Amino acid sequence: MALGKKAVSTLRKEFPALQQTAGGRPIIFFDGPGGTQVHGSVIEAMKRYFVEANSNAHGAFLYSRRTDEVTTEARRALADFLNAPRPEEIVFGPNMTTLTFRLSRSIGQTLSAGDEIVVTRLAHDANVSPWLALQERGAVIRHVDLNPADCTLDLEGLWAAITSRTKLVAVAYACNATGTINDVALVAEAAHDVGAWVFVDAVHYAPHGPIDVQAIDCDFLACSAYKFFGPHLGALYGRYDLLHELPSYKVRPAGDAPPDKFETGTPSFEALAGATAAVDYLASVGNRYGGRFAEGFSHFDGRRLDLKAGLAAIGAHGQEQCRRLVAGLQEIPGLRIYGITDPSRSDHRVPTVSFTLEGLTPREVAGRLGTENIFVWDGNFYALSVTQRLGLEGRGGLIRIGLNHYNTADETEALLGALADIARLGS
Repeated sequence: MALGKKAVSTLRKEFPALQQTAGGRPIIFFDGPGGTQVHGSVIEAMKRYFVEANSNAHGAFLYSRRTDEVTTEARRALADFLNAPRPEEIVFGPNMTTLTFRLSRSIGQTLSAGDEIVVTRLAHDANVSPWLALQERGAVIRHVDLNPADCTLDLEGLWAAITSRTKLVAVAYACNATGTINDVALVAEAAHDVGAWVFVDAVHYAPHGPIDVQAIDCDFLACSAYKFFGPHLGALYGRYDLLHELPSYKVRPAGDAPPDKFETGTPSFEALAGATAAVDYLASVGNRYGGRFAEGFSHFDGRRLDLKAGLAAIGAHGQEQCRRLVAGLQEIPGLRIYGITDPSRSDHRVPTVSFTLEGLTPREVAGRLGTENIFVWDGNFYALSVTQRLGLEGRGGLIRIGLNHYNTADETEALLGALADIARLGS
């Protein structure tokens, strides 16, 4: 096993929220795709910032200098997390959606009428709407379909959509509704063949496996720390030459070089401190439990090696968890899973599983699970194109189970038992 029962038990104790109860009963958190629980070191780092460094940046006094150090360390941490060549390629913002809109406006300044942007229907709307907005500048948006049978990307349609007029391809690393992992390196190769840029939404993938922007060869990639056990904060990687060349919308006193030119206003410095702690936590997982995975990342060292090994261990553990969950769900009458269910293809998905239950709306199922202190999401999860394509948007969308490495086999069994009871009782 990637993470044994003892390792999971040890790690769980480091998350304060996992020790909480409601009505005298434990809480089971399967709501991670909307935001994971926060590691204790993150809470302490943010508290420490408020006590020992709280100030604005670039001042001549101690607390301001400490704030500058917090910002510098956060860029280094996220550069290590993503294997970015340099910290200056990391841009921070309140969330991925805001950062993507900001970047799309900058890219829009470089487009001519008739230039094409490719988006997919297997995406969070934060990687669709910012590009649709560029239609006002004459951009042509081409949509790539998904395969409804297993909710994978229509690759033949993607290859056909990428043409000599393509300027950017926007793709998700993993779909937040169905868990499908896309081969983003292959997409980048096809885009670069016609001189287009690639924007990768890695928000949903980030807590489930190692990310290497150099190996993927993407031009831009966005993620959010609150999806990998940290605070509410977005991060954007961009190739330095592109960030340098692109126009930016900023106030006049702000710096003209990346990343300053893309960071508008005063950031959440406490969140930057927390993001560094979240990255260090994941590195600690690699240091403690990633030994057998480290061999596959021998070209890394230090924190980057620990991060890759730790997230590889977490990813392998997630595959085991997902196979167990899918097999159990398939035993429940009237339950339909949307996405990959073949256990031999578990490496093509993250442990996020969405489904419907005959005779009940997703909100009714989520509500009944909630009375058992089992927290799950229902709806479209802002993956609007997915639920529209599957014909579920007018029917309440989906029920979504999101597993993380802090979830246990016992919690999965409790979920399956509760769902079996709900299915038996019906409406």
